[in-house]
Amino acid sequence: MLGVTALEFLPPPHTPEVAFAGRSNVGKSSLINALTGRKALARASNEPGRTRELNFFDLASRLRIVDLPGYGFAKAPKDVVERWSALTQDSLRGRVNLKRFLLLIDARHGIKPVDDGVMKAFDTAAVIYQVVLTKADKLKPAEAQARLIETLKQIERRPAAHPRIALTSSAKQAGIPELRAELADLAKAAPA
Repeated sequence: MLGVTALEFLPPPHTPEVAFAGRSNVGKSSLINALTGRKALARASNEPGRTRELNFFDLASRLRIVDLPGYGFAKAPKDVVERWSALTQDSLRGRVNLKRFLLLIDARHGIKPVDDGVMKAFDTAAVIYQVVLTKADKLKPAEAQARLIETLKQIERRPAAHPRIALTSSAKQAGIPELRAELADLAKAAPA
C-alpha cells in the first residue's frame, strides 16, 4: 500500500493496524508473506537492515499490517539507523487504530537484552504486544517447546504483554493459521 519515511505521509488512522517489530533479520517480512499467503508481498532478505521505512499493507480495507524496520544490527550508516528508529517510535505513538504490536523473537536465540529493552518500553507506554517466536523449524520440537515455556516465564509479569505466545515457522507454515485467525479477530473487533 505505502512506504513511509516521514510522519506527514502516514495513512489516516481509519483502519485497524497490527505492527510487526523485531531485531533485524528475525523474519518479519517472511512472516507477513506467510500470513497473507503471498510469496513476495513484503521483501524478505538475508541482509539485516533491508527494511528502511514503515511499510503498510492493506488487507481488504479490514486490517493494515505495518512492517517496521528491524532494531539492532543493520548494514547501514549510523545516522540512517537513528532516523529509522526515530521514525518508528514517533509514527506509532498515539495511533488510535494500532491494535497490537507483534514482537518477533528468533526461537533459536530467545529474548536478548535488546528485546528486553523494547518490552520495557512497551510496558512503560502501556502498549499491548504479543511475542511471536519465529524460525521454530530450526529447532527440534522438544527444543521449541522448551523455548516457548522459557519465554512464557519471561513475560508472565510484564503488564503490557499479551498472555499467548505464537510459535511459528514461515517456511513450514507452523503456527501460521492460528496467528492469522488472531489477526482476523482483531480486525473484526474493531469498530467499522
